[in-house]
Amino acid sequence: MAAPLSDTSLSPLKTIAVVGLGTMGTGITEVLARAGREVVGIDISEAAAAQCVAALEHSTARAVERGRLTERERTDALARVRTCTDLTAAAGADLVIEVAPEAYETKQQIFRELDGIVRPGTILATGTNALSVTRLAADSAHPERVLGLHFFNPAQAMRLVEIVSSVLTAPQAVQAVTDLALELGKEPVAVGDRPGFVADGLLFGYLNQAAAMYEGRYASREDIDAAMRLGCGLPMGPLALLDLIGVDTARTVLEAMYTESRDRLHAPAPILKQLSEAGLTGRKAGRGFYTYEAPGSGVVVRDALTPPSGDVLGPGRPVRSVGVAGSGTMASGIAEVFAKAGYEVVLAARSAEKAQAAKARIGKSLSRSVDKGRLTAEAAARTLDLITATGSLDDFADVDLAVEAVAEDLAVKQQLFAALDKVCRPGAILATTTSSLPVVACARATSRPHEVIGMHFFNPAPAMKLVEVVRTVLTADDVHATVREVCATIKKHAVDCGDRAGFIVNALLFPYLNNAVKMVQEHYASLDDIDAAMRLGGGYPMGPFELLDVVGLDVSLAIERVLHREFRDPGLAPAPLLEHLVAAGCLGRKTGRGFREYARR
Repeated sequence: MAAPLSDTSLSPLKTIAVVGLGTMGTGITEVLARAGREVVGIDISEAAAAQCVAALEHSTARAVERGRLTERERTDALARVRTCTDLTAAAGADLVIEVAPEAYETKQQIFRELDGIVRPGTILATGTNALSVTRLAADSAHPERVLGLHFFNPAQAMRLVEIVSSVLTAPQAVQAVTDLALELGKEPVAVGDRPGFVADGLLFGYLNQAAAMYEGRYASREDIDAAMRLGCGLPMGPLALLDLIGVDTARTVLEAMYTESRDRLHAPAPILKQLSEAGLTGRKAGRGFYTYEAPGSGVVVRDALTPPSGDVLGPGRPVRSVGVAGSGTMASGIAEVFAKAGYEVVLAARSAEKAQAAKARIGKSLSRSVDKGRLTAEAAARTLDLITATGSLDDFADVDLAVEAVAEDLAVKQQLFAALDKVCRPGAILATTTSSLPVVACARATSRPHEVIGMHFFNPAPAMKLVEVVRTVLTADDVHATVREVCATIKKHAVDCGDRAGFIVNALLFPYLNNAVKMVQEHYASLDDIDAAMRLGGGYPMGPFELLDVVGLDVSLAIERVLHREFRDPGLAPAPLLEHLVAAGCLGRKTGRGFREYARR
């Protein structure tokens, strides 16, 4: 029986062996060496070891050029690294970090060999993001010293490190690597042992859904990626990120997650298998969802799937004036966007007073732009003069495009579209800004369903660049072409999608948010750790609970219910914790309490 790990058996983690010198192993090696640790890099391939050294020399030279390292610091860091092809070189290590390929057999063989090489007090860490740390530990002679130490790529830049304990891991081992992570300038997050842990557990479900969306030909790869970058502020779109991670790696992670969860959202999309088995594994192969200049390059080149450049949609209809129905934040923001682009705008609300209040809100927004130097006072005045506030839809009689931005209630929208149908001239286009309701249901409330389309702006409309353009099966080609042209004129990036719940952004975003709630509900991780993991490990501008509280828990629940009703997938059922908070009136920032509490204004 293995002796328990004692406080005295833990030596300071000064000498560290890194087993596996691919991209991640090389990055971890650099982080450790620059932090003053002696590093032994081990790989069975001499070529990989040599490539690691070359990569370290190149990366540290670049750091010197950018002023992040001195030449002396670079020389010292490189001197602290030695590479070899034999595991026995790890004999003197205080910590061994294994980052070999994601296969149990490979990792278990490494751990079995290390058991006979390293001291009993040496900590063994696996860098897996998909396999069971407990299973790896149980196969070791000293399971109490085995844990997970999951860095994120690129290790030099990404601050998050997930520290994964099994039921067998000694607390002293966890503390030792936590202290190390802090000394490396990282943000350690303690998590339990389940596939994907926190960050990848949330991220890969989202990536899988994006792959399935593309495979189903719902939207183009370019539109899916642009929608998530511009609609959610993500650094990369999901399909580009899959190419960066490696399509084969993503498939492995998802298979491990599905084996554990049996959640259909984790069952790898068939296209991941098709691309993997064809050798189209992403950037490293030169081709995946996109085609790249060369293997290992991040430069995307045109291929047979690249959309043709230029106007290929055909002629549209002239649009000189726009009507915006509504008086809330979204309606006033959309009216501001159109007026800034030079359109004459009629802003109609349920009363003249509400319309004037909405116009006043636009005036304040324009004034802020002037104060920040984004707009001249003259341009702001001209913009405001283009907006006519009214309490009657009758003033939409001559508009070329009518955009509704009223409450997200189908009955309310259908009533409004029936009214617009009677008021607006023949040939005028009618658009809904719904984010979750069927556009065709609004269209069928009119006698001109071929002239109805979705224009889903994002809040705040003046700042957010994305518009989801939603065609129904009845929308005319020239109506679609017109709205695309209008989006270009108002300097928005339009993405095309069909008329189904969530469109692109919400269909990918809200299942991810729902899964985050389930993690907390199951006591797997804390709100703070999950938010930190997604900001630091996924590059998200906000953690999921920060975002839920901003969006509003009631709004989020409504969208999740719509998605569940449309797709009938059990994995999309709203988390009970979210339903309970909404029932209790804890709706987020607007009520002062959601997942967190906020100071009342």
